[in-house]
Order: sequence, then structure tokens, then C-alpha cells
Amino acid sequence: MNPLLQIKNLSVDFIAESGSTNALKNISFSVNRNEIVALVGESGSGKSVTSLSILQLLPSPPAKYSSGEILFSEDGNAVIDLLKRNRYEMQDIRGNKIAMIFQEPMTSLNPVLTCGDQVTEAIRLHKKVSNKEAKQKATEWFEKVKLPDPAGIFNRYPHQLSGGQKQRVMIAIAMCCEPSLLICDEPTTALDVTVQKTILQLIKELQQQSGMGVIFITHDLGVVAEIADRAVVMYNGEIVEQNTVREIFLHPQQPYTKALLACRPVNHERGKRLPVVSDFLTDRISNNEQGIMNDDLKFPDPPAGWTGFPIPKYQNDVLLSAQNLSVWFPANKTFFGKALSYTKAVNDVSFEVFKGETLGLVGESGCGKTTLGRTLLRLIEPTAGKIIYNNIDLTSKKRDELRSLRKDIQIIFQDPYSSLNPRITIGSAIAEPMKVHGMAATDKQRKDKVTELLEKVDLKAEHFNRYPHEFSGGQRQRIVIARALALNPSFLVCDESVSALDVSVQAQVLNLLNDLKKEFGFTIIFISHDLSVVRYISDRIMVMNKGKIEESGNADDIYFSPQSSCTQKLIASIPKGLIVN
Repeated sequence: MNPLLQIKNLSVDFIAESGSTNALKNISFSVNRNEIVALVGESGSGKSVTSLSILQLLPSPPAKYSSGEILFSEDGNAVIDLLKRNRYEMQDIRGNKIAMIFQEPMTSLNPVLTCGDQVTEAIRLHKKVSNKEAKQKATEWFEKVKLPDPAGIFNRYPHQLSGGQKQRVMIAIAMCCEPSLLICDEPTTALDVTVQKTILQLIKELQQQSGMGVIFITHDLGVVAEIADRAVVMYNGEIVEQNTVREIFLHPQQPYTKALLACRPVNHERGKRLPVVSDFLTDRISNNEQGIMNDDLKFPDPPAGWTGFPIPKYQNDVLLSAQNLSVWFPANKTFFGKALSYTKAVNDVSFEVFKGETLGLVGESGCGKTTLGRTLLRLIEPTAGKIIYNNIDLTSKKRDELRSLRKDIQIIFQDPYSSLNPRITIGSAIAEPMKVHGMAATDKQRKDKVTELLEKVDLKAEHFNRYPHEFSGGQRQRIVIARALALNPSFLVCDESVSALDVSVQAQVLNLLNDLKKEFGFTIIFISHDLSVVRYISDRIMVMNKGKIEESGNADDIYFSPQSSCTQKLIASIPKGLIVN
């Protein structure tokens, strides 16, 4: 019997006026029925180009299939080459025999159609059923993907759902025609670890029920170990290694595979420098420094004889304190605008941040952590309570009075692209706050300072005159870090600043933050939903849930001996596939 899908010697080029880019280089792999094959690699490795090629979704031109075949055999006997199908034949295959779940559900779902209409549309496009039958089938699929209130969600629009719920709607759209092959393109990358875990379990469950084949694209080998049977590791448009997940984890053969495994903070002692991909590929790190090799690869256990660690005192020097802080947003209003009820995003929260420490703030989406971080900087106005920074009550200051304090308290936002002006160069973006606050006397002095900052974040002087779109995600994150540091702040809020990055780029940014903190001596509140990352970089951790602080303490105490059920749930959701039995 033929495999469900065979990719043979596939090469894809992108043709432009400036020249040709070889995106895929003679790759070959197969997917069987009832099997999950993971495509793993960094951004730019060719994972998504491979998946889009299967469904002929690459625009041609500029894409050109230079060589190879993509053979699909739905029944195990008849074989068709998808690259030789015309667009009408592909329309019958897409969504019907081969379906795809895209990375960002909000941009993949139609904002002007209800969720039910979008599933119904997919069913009626490929199945000869009445509108009533299609609606019934759509509601059944909402039940299968475990959406709460399936009948209610049928009539809701995408913006009315959470990220996890939107992803489930996408799964329902992809699965409603019962395809033989499902392609999942980074379906959990930006989700909380708890939501990610439920989505992974759901995909695995549906795959086992239907016996379909799955191609699961990700950059996180921890996720691969949770869900996949085999893994195909890609780098720079080539397949560098493919094997069973067990062999990939226990006996990785290639330096790049070892690098991807080693980059994950979950594999390292708190604060220890993370290896990065470039170090492995140039053999600059000895085996002992690589952190994980073969049988050393595992989820960390508490140190021998561990009974808990004391919270560092930091000389009891409090830099910032929140006192009974609350942020409420009106949920329902009368016709005249009077609030009838409130969403209590932050509800009577009190804590202290010591000078020189990194305080981790962790919790699921919607727990209030981002609202709290922005409120500390008065980017969101508090409903009640006080914020004391360096013995100054920020809540009593007017906006123009806060301006002089802005240079001391900075924030690094989650999405660096949306926080950079696309129409000004990154050099100007970094120099602008320096000019506003009167730092450096001349433009030349400011340019010299910006060049120095760029080099500190591993960028180059010639990048000064480039625009944000000319950089990768990891480079843009370094640019906004440089901009935040331009004013020599003493307090920095990092809001999900590594959550959407590849594990290798994430490692570089975490190393960079630790290095810069040692050099400049600033204090950090590090916000994330990933407890393994927070534990790696933080001295203390606070866990938020429904607007309140559930638990706080030393990072290792929280990680190895969580007391609240909320913290236990977050830790249980961390992919622990690094343990291979």
C-alpha cells in the first residue's frame, strides 16, 4: 500500500528582479495514515513553504517548482501528483481530502461571518447536503472540538471568542469534511500553555478517531514530543534529519537538532547561559557546555536534598510597590453610559519589587498580567490603589508630570513590529526618545549612542538606516530592547517579549536580557504565560489568576513545589516530552 503522502526531491525557488531564492532544496519525506509527522525548524527553514506547496497555495509567480513530486494516495492504490493538478481539481482536494489549520485563527477566520456560517460553508462546498443538514453537522463538530455552548457559538463572530476557542473553530472547519490529511501550521504557537495542551490533546484525539495522517509544523521540539510519531527537522530549506520522535530526542545526530533541543529553557538551570543555534553550527561550544546530550536530555528535577530556597533579600531595597491596586473595566452600560457591571482585570493587588531583581509575572490569557504591567507605567489608569516608585506616588502625578519619569520606567511590548513605526528607520526610532528627553547634545552624539546600543544587542552599525520590515522577528525584538535601554532606565517591563519567537531566537533574547541586566543594573518585571521561561529568567515569581495574585515566592519554590491549583495547572501544561520512556 502506498503512503498517504510522499514528497520526492521537491525544490521550490522564488523568482524576483534581484535574483532567485532557493526556498526548498531537494527535500523528501512521507506521511502514512494514522500517523503524525512533525516538521520542525526555525522561521525561514522552509516548513510553511512545504505545507503550502502541498495544497498549491504558493503564488506562482514568484514561486517556481523547480523539481520533484508531491504524491497523494487517498485509498492507498491510486496515486496523483498534486503538482500536476489544475486549479479546479485542487479546489476539490483542498478542505475535502487535505485540510489545513493556519497559525493565526483571527486572520484566517472571516470577521463578517458567524463561526457557524463558516463551518456550514465548508460543508456545503464539498458535500451534497441541505442547509439544515449542514448546520446540524457544524453544531456536531463544535461539540466534537469541545467548544462550550456549541449552539450559542454557532451564531457568534470570531472577535467574540477567545484565542483557544477561535483555534477550535478553525479545527472544526478543517475537520468537518473528514479529510485524509490534516496540515497544522504552528496552531499553538501564541497560545497559553494550558490552552496549548488542550488543543494538542484535541488534535491527537481527532486523529486517532479518524485515522487520518497529520503534518504538524512547529519550532518547539517539546510540542513535537507531546504529539508526533516521527519528526522531520528542517534548516535553510533542507531536511537535516528525520526519525522517530524517540530517536530524535534520545539520539539526535545533527548539530542543528541538538541545538534546537538545547535552546529550550526547560533544559537548563535557572540563570545559566542558554546555548544558541549558531554556537552549535560553528562548533564553538564544547559538549559539556551544550547542556543536554543524549541521556542527559530530561525535564529538570529539584536539586538533591532540595527543601526550598529562601527569597533573596536584595538588601530590602524596594524600588516599586503596588498597594491595593485595582483596574476595572465597564462590562455593561445603560443607555446613558452608566456602568451596570465591571470586568475586574486587576482586583486589589499588592506586592513589592526589589531593586536589581527580575520578578516573573505568569498566568493564563485574561488573568490580568498585561493590564497590571501597563498600569504600573500608567499606560492604563488604575481604578483604585497606589503605585509607589522610588518613593514617588505615580498615581498622584498628572500626565505631564509623569513625562520626566518616563525615561526611568520603560516597557518592551509583545509584538515588536506593531510597536515600531514602519515609516521611520530603526536608528531614528531609537534616537527619538533620547531627543525628547534631552539626552546627548547633538544628532551625531545620539547617533553614536544608538550605534553603541545596536552593537550591544548584536546588531550592526549599518542597520541604523534600515526599516522595521527589513528585519526578522528576533532582530525586531532586539531593536525594541535597544530603544527601551536608550534612556538608561532603572525599571523595565517585558510583556510577553519572547512568546512568539523561535526557541533559538528566544534563547538569544533571554541571554541578551540577562547580559544587559548585569551591565546596566536595571530591575525587570517579566510577563509571560510560559512558566518554564519565567522560572529560567526570574528570581521571584508571582502567579496571577482572575485579577488576583494566587501565589508568589522564590522561582524554584514556585516551580518545584507549587501550592495553588492554578500554578499546578500551569506547570502540568508545560510540554514534558523531553522525558522519553
